[in-house]
Amino acid sequence: MWEWIVNLFTNILLIIYKYLGGNFGVAIILFTVLSRVVLYPLMQNQIKGSQAMQAFQNSKEWQDIQKKYKDDKEKLAQEQMRLYREMGINPFASCLPTIIQLPIMFALYQSVVRALAASPLQLLILQDAVYPVLGLPDIIPINSKFLWMNLAQPERLYIFGVGIPVLAILTAVTTYIQTKVTTPPPANPKDQSAMMSKTMALYMPFFMGWITYTLASGLAVYIIVANLLGIAQYAMMGKVNWKALLPAQKPEQKPQGSKK
Repeated sequence: MWEWIVNLFTNILLIIYKYLGGNFGVAIILFTVLSRVVLYPLMQNQIKGSQAMQAFQNSKEWQDIQKKYKDDKEKLAQEQMRLYREMGINPFASCLPTIIQLPIMFALYQSVVRALAASPLQLLILQDAVYPVLGLPDIIPINSKFLWMNLAQPERLYIFGVGIPVLAILTAVTTYIQTKVTTPPPANPKDQSAMMSKTMALYMPFFMGWITYTLASGLAVYIIVANLLGIAQYAMMGKVNWKALLPAQKPEQKPQGSKK
């Protein structure tokens, strides 16, 4: 099953490459746009799930439950799941597109490596994977150069002899921005789900940056474009929380002795 998916992605990339300019970097970008269009209904469900979760956190019943069972974590968790069921909330709905994106991302990475065929053995594997009816064997091997990078290798931009991982940095930055501006502000920052979201927002950019630092730069191109498209789609629906990028404002401390 996995091999079938990788072969499918490989052929889609090669079709775009063959008929739209012969540039593999552009093929990856267009493939990313196509995948985001296909996943758009899931993204809408993610937004609905986030809104439902925000309504749950703002509900008086949940706030009362938190106060009542603040010293009984087990009972609090049971009541939380009960309230989820009553309100028809799937706590994983907002994470579903991200979960689906991960296998797509890794399948794309394998398809990029397969399409670029850096060794004679990989070239033989690619010849077996492509669909002959589309005339794809005629374009093999393909050109892996895109801007300053080789899409089959980790990216570094050398300035004065120092290799700067530009795409890895952009991956981390765009992942952080997308997570921050598309996550609704929690009603209770100390709530378990809110704390989990905050932790993910901190660690996910580093994780994605490390992946793109070590793997083929074609994957980094996909992730960065996917992040930018995700932010743009939220913005078009008016769901982006740009204020989340600003430093948190601390409440003013009233001077001692003030009656106001």
